[in-house]
Amino acid sequence: MIRSRIAGTGRFLPEKVLTNADLEQFCDTSDEWIRKRTGIEQRHYSEEGTGASDLGTPACQMALEDAGLNPEDIDAIICATVTPDQLIPGTANLIQMKLGAKNASAFDLNAACSGFVYGLSVADSFIRSGMYKNILLVGAETTSRFLSWKYRDTAVLFADGAGAVVLQAEEGERGVLTTYLGSDGACHKILNVPTGGFKDPITHENIDKDPLRIHMDGPELYKMAIKTFPKAAKIALDAVGLTIDDVSLFIPHQANARIIEAAGERMGLDPAKAYVNINRVGNTVAASIPIALHEANQEGRLNEGDILLIVAFGAGITWASAVIRW
Repeated sequence: MIRSRIAGTGRFLPEKVLTNADLEQFCDTSDEWIRKRTGIEQRHYSEEGTGASDLGTPACQMALEDAGLNPEDIDAIICATVTPDQLIPGTANLIQMKLGAKNASAFDLNAACSGFVYGLSVADSFIRSGMYKNILLVGAETTSRFLSWKYRDTAVLFADGAGAVVLQAEEGERGVLTTYLGSDGACHKILNVPTGGFKDPITHENIDKDPLRIHMDGPELYKMAIKTFPKAAKIALDAVGLTIDDVSLFIPHQANARIIEAAGERMGLDPAKAYVNINRVGNTVAASIPIALHEANQEGRLNEGDILLIVAFGAGITWASAVIRW
């Protein structure tokens, strides 16, 4: 059977770091308030004039080097992002140009914080069908552009960064075993950015009202997330005849440390198996899981044959999960 194996990983974080103590200077918040509610201690922000493609390109270069491939070897580039460099063309096309991946198709995908896992499902389908052999999947975000320091519930959460993987066609037992995707558009107002599209564009009249700020119902989002994480995990594990005890490492979307802890308890997961880096990088939306995946890989947390479970939950409302044999 042809499977999609993760042959390389990479990540890129901007140099600029803001700690909770830094935020205290200009935002109505405190280090204690942030840590208690989110688990975040610091986050990375990109400089003005930096786009998602500028973060995604070095992450992709690192993943290519890790996989031992050249840009010309790539058949497709999929970029998961909610912060594209521009409306047209897609950020994936700009990454393709910067990499010199002249043989690749390229397109963007928007499923918010679930974007990387949605992209993984699409890439896996391409490879299983025989259409492509080598795919670059990247999550890249400059979410700090959405932030307004008047709204601390979101201002302390979101951050910038990029993570990438090379998926390669391989016969055998290693690779993506299954993916599961879900959505409930009826709940879209729980987490959204209602202004800035073509239905409700930014105008001279609304420019002073923070039109691009993220609207979030935190308590409702928390309740939905801790219910959906275990459900999505079980569906994916059941699909391949595995249980939570078979999981070697769990990499969740890094949305909130409290969500990760509560969801893990509901799943019956050994806390030592959960990979958590939100304290260092914040919520990087679609970049969250591939950044954590790269760091776990570099730290030696994944060995051949290990079962990796990844689960995401985000705006849409969307959710997704995947089981991978390393």
